[in-house]
Amino acid sequence: MKKNNFINIFVAGSLLAGSLSSCEKKLEEISHSSYTSSSFFTNAVDANSAVTAMYSGMLESGRYGGGWGSSNQGWVAQSSMQTDELICSWGWDGWTKFNQLNFSEDFNELLNHYFSLMPKVTEITTDIDKISKISMDEKQKAYCIAQLKALRAHYSWILYNFYGPVPIVIDPVVASDPNAKPQPRPTSQWMVSQIEKDYNDAMPSLLTCATLPATDYGRFTQDACLVGLMKLYMHEKKWDQVVATGKKLDAYNHGLQTNYADVFSYANKGNSKEVILAVSCRTDANNTNMWLAMCMPGNYVDPNGLTITQWGGYKMPWSTYDRFDPKDKRLSVLLAKWPTNNGATFDAKANGYIGAIPMKYGADPNAISEQQGTDIAVWRYADVLLMMAEATNEIQGPVADAYNYINLVRARAGVTQYNVGDFTKDQFRNKIKDERLFELWCEGSRREDMIRWGDYVARAKTAGSVFAKDEFVLYPLPRKVISETNGVVTQNPGY
Repeated sequence: MKKNNFINIFVAGSLLAGSLSSCEKKLEEISHSSYTSSSFFTNAVDANSAVTAMYSGMLESGRYGGGWGSSNQGWVAQSSMQTDELICSWGWDGWTKFNQLNFSEDFNELLNHYFSLMPKVTEITTDIDKISKISMDEKQKAYCIAQLKALRAHYSWILYNFYGPVPIVIDPVVASDPNAKPQPRPTSQWMVSQIEKDYNDAMPSLLTCATLPATDYGRFTQDACLVGLMKLYMHEKKWDQVVATGKKLDAYNHGLQTNYADVFSYANKGNSKEVILAVSCRTDANNTNMWLAMCMPGNYVDPNGLTITQWGGYKMPWSTYDRFDPKDKRLSVLLAKWPTNNGATFDAKANGYIGAIPMKYGADPNAISEQQGTDIAVWRYADVLLMMAEATNEIQGPVADAYNYINLVRARAGVTQYNVGDFTKDQFRNKIKDERLFELWCEGSRREDMIRWGDYVARAKTAGSVFAKDEFVLYPLPRKVISETNGVVTQNPGY
């Protein structure tokens, strides 16, 4: 990909007058300024603006650090805090509730994704219909609609991942009707098919990562749609389709960067063959990366003299950190020791810290507050390789291809390579579980991984939780949704 200029993902609603269904209008008011549907959707500029606005859902516009962001509002921190990846040293009781899977209909942080993304899906449906009627270059129109379909698939997948099948609106007539009757929840099969359809329909009119212009960096590509499909198929354990889709990515010339830490550096904007989808971050816009503020301790001194806001909350438990090979190069951004004042080195474990510092991202040299411009990695080729290794093992056992996929990731990390014949199928699966932790920590995948393996609730119970239920692989739907639809939309089991 190219470097230089990046899209400015701004808050949806400041320009658009997208219509929401009656159910979602009751859930959340959206201001559309002075624009109307008749005055806004008239030309190509309007269409492009509408598409750009919908990318704001990647950070759940209006929610501080939400979406792929860094706060307790977002699914990345939640995914990590509900597993063995993270704990927090701040006093808010929600951190403990996350870790213990102490879920309820009153736990607002579990509900916000529904409130944020359901209206986004409805608005995208309306936008697709309106853009289809604009007189503009047909190729550009197809590109706009394809991006919206890919975004609708992505947001629908996140909803499905957290809540199970939910009544997303894909009919523009229903989406634009303020008096539309509430829709009941669909089947899982229907929702999976709809997500799959949106990704597949989007691909022909999208660009590839390699051909994406710098001005469009951060937008959906054919490559990203393929990864989105792989994620969906992994969730459904459709192993053959995981492998078939992953092999399609072979034609897109992706690979691993030489140095793990460079993947997450400020300098890596748009240059990587490894990063397949990113949230393009800027300190002068609404889309910023605040990860360093959330995790870096107050006594950390940047070796390059950069200023970093340091709130020091997030930690990786020592029991998880100690599973890494001491020679693992990925530990370079997972800190048990760090530079502090006067050139001294601070030892966290020796000083009673509850865990290591999951630094992950490099600092933005231009940052002056918690808002950093280092891009957020959403999906990477390393994840693709590990999905291929897992799916191949599930189909054929630990054959040579499965070893090759995992060894590519381990080679960069500088740890021992595995040899064909080292493990049984079950043993290899356990090695995949470890490798996904070592490679993808704090990137938002751990919760869905552990659910797929059947380890999610079991981990919480083993850690002593008396609150965790088997049903808590899904979040509760907002009580407001149940009551406002008079029970047409039903609650998830266990709540």
